[in-house]
Amino acid sequence: MAHYLVTGVAGFIASQVAGLLLAEGHTVVGVDNLNDAYDVRLKQWRLAQLEGRPGFTFQKLDICDRSALAELFRVTHHASRITDQVLRVPFDAVVDLAARAGVRQSVENPWVYVETNVTGTLNLLELCREHGVGKFVLASTSSLYGKDNPMPYREDANTDHPLSPYAASKKAAEALCYTYHYLYGIDITIPRYFTVYGPAGRPDMSLFRFVQWIAEGRPVIVYGDGTQSRDFSYVDDIARGTVAALKPVGFEVVNLGSDRPVVLNEAIRLVEDLLGKKAQIEQRPGHPADVPATWADIGKAERLLGWRPHCAFADGVGCLVQWYQENREWAREVSAW
Repeated sequence: MAHYLVTGVAGFIASQVAGLLLAEGHTVVGVDNLNDAYDVRLKQWRLAQLEGRPGFTFQKLDICDRSALAELFRVTHHASRITDQVLRVPFDAVVDLAARAGVRQSVENPWVYVETNVTGTLNLLELCREHGVGKFVLASTSSLYGKDNPMPYREDANTDHPLSPYAASKKAAEALCYTYHYLYGIDITIPRYFTVYGPAGRPDMSLFRFVQWIAEGRPVIVYGDGTQSRDFSYVDDIARGTVAALKPVGFEVVNLGSDRPVVLNEAIRLVEDLLGKKAQIEQRPGHPADVPATWADIGKAERLLGWRPHCAFADGVGCLVQWYQENREWAREVSAW
């Protein structure tokens, strides 16, 4: 049994990761500042699925608050066996899923993205160094690939031209991770996520918005002509891949996606069919920070982590629609801007 720190634990992916770790018999300390980047009711709903489960402890904490993080590391210790030694360490690994996410929002307020995604990551890496935590997993993003790389995107593609402050902040976090691996030998895996969706997902993501808007008869805002495609990845698959990333690898970046891009217009038609309602499309100009397509080469994840996605797109969207209908009383009020 291992002891893990999961940051951003009330977030979409992190809550699923924490649930999987608990189901495997591990103990998890989850931290989250429960900020209002989007409707806090979603975060509270996810957290409620974890609270009360054996082995789970929650602390409301901001990873940008270095002193509060340091105190958490200072008071949390358990025995961890490394080779033939038993060491007293705070955690067997840190799974850093706390982040400010979202491409368009980062253009409006880049400072908070740098603070959380760069400084917050640095705080965690430094505390891992100080306390001998030997494994670190950093959630990153397909947004690093920009718009000029050949598809499907491979992990060795050029990421020197990020199109948004969000992507730039994640590139900086990845660079810090390599530095701490090189200088201090911390074993680090960086999964790059591709357009994650599913029940209780982020309301700024297209599939949550499509389901809510079509269900409630609201206009469905489409930026561009809807022919752009996304490598939509189901949250359960992404959580499994993140847990698999806890294995020792040295330093590796690994794509986690579906390897099956879907055109936005086709996604809208699927939601229409599942809800039995017609979408009222409202087209708007495309955003310069958006890319026309994403597509993950996931061969490395299979070779290195033994991971492949299991959930078909139609099944995953069906689960999202079912969750929305079951929680519609409050989910209809969530701002899907």
